[in-house]
Amino acid sequence: MSTLHEPFRYDYVGSFLRPEKLKKARAEFDKGTITREELTNVEDECIRELVAKQKKAGYHVITDGEFRRATWHLDFMWGLNGIEHKKTVAGNTTFDGEAAMIDDTFMTGRISVDRHPFVEHFRFVKALEDENTVAKQTMPSPGQVYAFFSGAELKEKTLEFYDSLEQFADDIVNVYVRIIHDLYEAGCRNVQLDDCVWGGLVNKEMALSLTGEKEEDLPKLMDLLVDINNRVIASKPSDMTITSHVCRGNYHSTYFSSGAYDTVAEPLFGRENIDAYYLEYDDERSGGFEPLKICNRQ
Repeated sequence: MSTLHEPFRYDYVGSFLRPEKLKKARAEFDKGTITREELTNVEDECIRELVAKQKKAGYHVITDGEFRRATWHLDFMWGLNGIEHKKTVAGNTTFDGEAAMIDDTFMTGRISVDRHPFVEHFRFVKALEDENTVAKQTMPSPGQVYAFFSGAELKEKTLEFYDSLEQFADDIVNVYVRIIHDLYEAGCRNVQLDDCVWGGLVNKEMALSLTGEKEEDLPKLMDLLVDINNRVIASKPSDMTITSHVCRGNYHSTYFSSGAYDTVAEPLFGRENIDAYYLEYDDERSGGFEPLKICNRQ
């Protein structure tokens, strides 16, 4: 097993544009003209080709490009008990200039996990490692899942199944602890938590709209998000590296948020016990480097 671990001097967040043959196969599967096995075969082929390109480019990290997913975050949620989804009608309208036509996702009961499909997805990439590369598994952060189901749009539905949002947070932690353990048993030593929550919180108007919180309550929410993530991170084995990717959205090259890190720097950089960050920085939408001075590690 490869003993390499992140962070590397040069790296990428793990998601890649889908090849045309994969998009075609997924559309055919959705129409019922090919089987799940046939779609999986195309996915396998595209992932092998992608990993070959990653190795040729000199990267030490290999990923599946998230080629088995419809979206970067929802497929993870769909792998949990108590979560269902259906085709959207209106789409997600928070992006700049375009509605994201991603499935409506909702809760049908308290969440739990048996064998999450991402574990098997990781095994496939793990088998493609060599002496110069290590496989990385990406997934939405625990805080991302909490924010999704406790926000203004879905909070009421979530509280149909939970006595409190604190109880919901406990279930999220339990689910992630189980998945982290299963990934470790599958040979995973590098996990990336994708966390667009912070990318939304940097924009006060968007933060208030998406969360349904009052402005004075946003710091308490940030504290809770850090706590949820840290409780999961604390459960990891000592030789597992967990990193965090924070961005402001990307759907057909559109975005959903803008703002510098200043308002979230203290909880995010000062108190989250992450090993490394993948960040947008030093541009008009994400501000400068100054907030990084709060970072609690070298």
